[in-house]
Parts: sequence; structure tokens; C-alpha cells
Amino acid sequence: MKPRISMITLGVRDVAASVKFYEEGLGFPRMESPPDVAFFTLNGTWLGLYGREDLAEDATVSPEGSGFAGFALAHNVASEEEVDTILSQAVAAGATLVKPGQKVFWGGYSGYFKDPDGYLWEVAHNPLFWVGPRDDEA
Repeated sequence: MKPRISMITLGVRDVAASVKFYEEGLGFPRMESPPDVAFFTLNGTWLGLYGREDLAEDATVSPEGSGFAGFALAHNVASEEEVDTILSQAVAAGATLVKPGQKVFWGGYSGYFKDPDGYLWEVAHNPLFWVGPRDDEA
């Protein structure tokens, strides 16, 4: 298996509400897709949104689950100010702030929010590890 993640698919309670959060709230570019699923083009991968029960059925697992899922999605940015800006943007779009941006033990600056379905996102600036173009270069 080659070391890459082609797509991240989130099982969501309400596809239309999640589309609004990611497309209008966070500005993710949406691809053409059927009405019961949504795809967004990210830098190097895709984000998919699919009904939670439908995704569980497709994988032949139970849709039940609560609490911490054991993972977080991460978005690395170029500055501490950008961390705070994106956290504010996410909250304004309907996210829940979990941890405000702050200096962290590994030498960077980060904070966390939960999307409307409770998926945990870290927004981080690591001065020693930058992945991807700066927003003004994309």
C-alpha cells in the first residue's frame, strides 16, 4: 500500500447542513455530486460527506458511536494569527470551540474546534513544519 490518504469521508447526520458548514462557512470548494453525498477538493486529497447511517451500512458496521472518536483532522497554517482567524471563522459558521489558539508543548501554536457533527479539527502553526502553500500562494 502506498503511503497516502486519497479521501476522508465523514458520516454526518444532515448532509445539507454539513455542506453549508464546509462550503459556505469554511469556504471549501465543492465538486459536482449527487444530492445525498458531497465532495470537496482539498490540496492533495478530497473530503467526502455522506449520511452517517448510509456510510455505516456501506461499511457493514453499526452507526452508533459517541464521545472521542480517537482521531482529529488537522489544518496547518502559516502563522499564529491565521490559527485564530480560522478558529473564529469556524465558530461563526457553526462549529464549537474546544480549545482556543495557544502556545503548545511542541513549540507551535494551535487550537481545536468541533464541526456540527462533532468531528474534531486542530488548526495549527508549527514554525518548524510547514505543509502546503500559503493561502496567498495557492
